[in-house]
Amino acid sequence: MSKLSKKIALVGPFGVGKTSLFRRFIDDAFSEDYKSTLGVQIQKKVIQMDNGTALSMILWDTEGHEEISQSRSSYLLGSHAFIYVFDLTRIDTYKNINEQIDFLKKNYPNVLIKIIGNKLDTVALKRVKKSLEEHNVNYDCLTSAKTGENVAELFVEIAVDLTN
Repeated sequence: MSKLSKKIALVGPFGVGKTSLFRRFIDDAFSEDYKSTLGVQIQKKVIQMDNGTALSMILWDTEGHEEISQSRSSYLLGSHAFIYVFDLTRIDTYKNINEQIDFLKKNYPNVLIKIIGNKLDTVALKRVKKSLEEHNVNYDCLTSAKTGENVAELFVEIAVDLTN
């Protein structure tokens, strides 16, 4: 049985639900108590892969920034994957998402990037998909940290991508 360790950083604007996704995945918990992340929180979760590999996911829940370029590079360096989270209820968190993703691709080449729309439980799916299309947002997954919808699947997909 082999063991692997991969760093995954959750990034994106303030208040989009990075910490809630982090807590839902790590502890299978959700809290309405919102506290802004200062700096970074780091936790580890081991996933048993189908191929027998034990993948140790080192998750970095980073503080929010309107511009990804304002994030401390020390939080992002050495990442194997970025989970870029935006809020489905706030257009301002995704209207310039393509520039943010381009910054990550340019400055951190060869790092897997997953673009996640969070707070799926609070929106009309048809309307939000239309808005995302109008703003030319290509996303990988829509999640709800509150209900847990698509959260485990997101992290398993990242684990599979990182071990292939």
